[in-house]
Amino acid sequence: MIDAYIINTLFTLFAMTLIVFMVPGFAMLEAGIVRTKNVTSVLTVNIMIYVVASMAFILVGFKIAFGDTQITTMSPLAFTMFQMAFVGKAINIMSGGVGERAKIFPLTLFTLIMGALIYPTIVNISWGSDIFKDTLLDLNMHDLAGSAVIHSTGGWALLAAILVIGSRKGRYINDQIKVIPASNIPLVTLGALLLWIGWFGFNGGSVGSIASKEAADAVALTIFNTNTAGLAGALAAGIFIYLRYKLFDITMILNGALGGLVAITAGADLFNTMDSLIIGFIGGVLVVIAVPLFDKVRIDDPVGALSVHLVNGIWGTLAVGLFASSDTITLMGQIKGIFVIGVLVFTISYTTIYVINKFMVFRASDDAQLEGLDASECGIESYPEFRRAI
Repeated sequence: MIDAYIINTLFTLFAMTLIVFMVPGFAMLEAGIVRTKNVTSVLTVNIMIYVVASMAFILVGFKIAFGDTQITTMSPLAFTMFQMAFVGKAINIMSGGVGERAKIFPLTLFTLIMGALIYPTIVNISWGSDIFKDTLLDLNMHDLAGSAVIHSTGGWALLAAILVIGSRKGRYINDQIKVIPASNIPLVTLGALLLWIGWFGFNGGSVGSIASKEAADAVALTIFNTNTAGLAGALAAGIFIYLRYKLFDITMILNGALGGLVAITAGADLFNTMDSLIIGFIGGVLVVIAVPLFDKVRIDDPVGALSVHLVNGIWGTLAVGLFASSDTITLMGQIKGIFVIGVLVFTISYTTIYVINKFMVFRASDDAQLEGLDASECGIESYPEFRRAI
């Protein structure tokens, strides 16, 4: 029906636009978290991720992900643009986690490989063309918008990168953890809220149609549950951080919201309000618990991306099996998806980054880190009139 085709095309293009708004969301959040001497390099990395990953996916990755899938419910170009908007988000998860010590060129090279090959392969075995049907890689899991496919994928790749690159200079001294405060809390807040808004397109658009009453209701339910989980995650993080430190840490509250949003992403189309509250609340608590745990094992993650995206990507995928299991959705199926994606992404990412690192070192030198990557990598400082923070 031509009217449904037009409505679905418009809806998908609007959802895609909301997802692209997450590009400045990630950029602003990361720019606010890092020290002023590294802001330009962080912004440059975010732009390069969007440009390179999107181009790699359009030219190579889409075919790997979806093969010869025929799209008839909307314009195929709208579907391609929507899927293209997703790919950068998996890599954006990495960029903040290796901030302040990763060089731009090798990170961009990995972005090219991720956008063209690694991420499309994960899409293929979960949402895509089923070329691995009836094999171990045939994932029978429900993951509406990518708690596993996008967030866990980005998280596993980030973990591999951190293990190869190491921590920032001066972050861990003997048994002490040096606190490196955020440089611009307003930017962090703006970035997190842009991500929150973009999530409505991220999850709502993944329903795939809005051209009937049933489809419109499904979209509304998905967006309602998405927002509810974000609210619950922020509330949980705020409560737990106050109980622990008698302070309200806005960065932790915002990461709690993002953790709730990640957790609900796999099954936002399935849950009721109470399910969403519980899943989002647990997501916020997990962030508060995971951030210091990663620091204890000297996994240096400036933005808390592992806690938000990897931990809650796993939790969100499990939550579908716990809260919405049916004949077609099982807990074991969800666990298999987590395991297969984790093994594939971590192994391939670690190997790729390790090899790249042999030819072009990922990690900026100690002197470059001390001076700031804006000077050594970009030649342009975001705040040249400010005294640089050490």
